Amino acid sequence: MTVLDVSNLQVEAVAEYFRDSRDALERSIRERSVLAAIATIADVITTAYRRGGKLLIAGNGGSAADAQHIAAEFISRFRFNRAPLPAIALTTDTSALTAIGNDYGFDRVFERQILGLGRPGDVFLAISTSGQSSNVLTALRVARDAGITTVGLTGSRGVAMSQLCDLVVVAPADDTALIQQIHITAAHAICGLVEQAMFGR
Repeated sequence: MTVLDVSNLQVEAVAEYFRDSRDALERSIRERSVLAAIATIADVITTAYRRGGKLLIAGNGGSAADAQHIAAEFISRFRFNRAPLPAIALTTDTSALTAIGNDYGFDRVFERQILGLGRPGDVFLAISTSGQSSNVLTALRVARDAGITTVGLTGSRGVAMSQLCDLVVVAPADDTALIQQIHITAAHAICGLVEQAMFGR
């Protein structure tokens, strides 16, 4: 099949999605609270790193993939070569996830890892497009009780999650895929700001 074989309807469907994506990003640019939250989260993570803390990240489904993506940017590199920064995606250890899910229930798969791995001074980045994922909310509660700074990425319906976060980026969108696009863009901005602050390039 060549490009010429696709229908105009298909091409327009792609164009419409790209326009929706552009519009969601432009809404984010216009909302100063979104931009300020992103910059402040970067400052919080930088401060934690300078004090010997680490970043813990969790989410479900596409947000789990984003958690792994973000952790990789910190532990490896983002824009330039530098020392690794400690970041752990709580979504990757299948033995831990299935053991906790089997023994304690799926709602506690992140909570137990935070209790075992988290320390006061760490930062927990929670990601939920709906803001209503019960395992993410449970993890946020236990993280706050443990003296861990809680930050979040959510969508416009994430009221419950926002109440459990010290800082939160609320993507100005209702569509899950568009929220996820804003989340990974925000996460890249955070990585870039932290990397610059830590290594001054």
